Amino acid sequence: MIRSGVCAIAATTIALCLPGAPAKAAELFSIKSSTFADGKMMPKKVANSKDNAPTNANCVGDNVSPEFSWSNVPDGTKSFAFLMIDPEGRAPGGVNHWVAYGIPASITGFAEGEVSKAGDKYVGGKSTQGVGFYSGPCTPPNATPASLHFRPHRHRSCAH
Repeated sequence: MIRSGVCAIAATTIALCLPGAPAKAAELFSIKSSTFADGKMMPKKVANSKDNAPTNANCVGDNVSPEFSWSNVPDGTKSFAFLMIDPEGRAPGGVNHWVAYGIPASITGFAEGEVSKAGDKYVGGKSTQGVGFYSGPCTPPNATPASLHFRPHRHRSCAH
């Protein structure tokens, strides 16, 4: 049996403009997904497909972007940027599977498959694969599962 996969780790990073700004004691900004469980294998469908990478035999999925949502958005948030990265892939900097910015603060997530193509809820930055939308991993068979980190970044006005 060939074993291949990506292990998902949700990491949240909030970029604040003012160091030492007081944090709310209430609920923490968090991210979750119904497509996968934190620290568990992601389903095969999220791996990139032969159609997108015909020369890579390790691309055996359907390139379906995972569903994810976030909650407890800090007050003053104007927009988000989002980065999906495999830090162990392609040395030295890893693989950026999705780079997006300009996500309005009113958006609280994306449906499964929604960011597998360009959309009007975000501006696509250039991923390692050279596209402005989700491009799933292609983990080699029998390799140790890689970690895929999901990092939303918050933008707020820094005017004093």
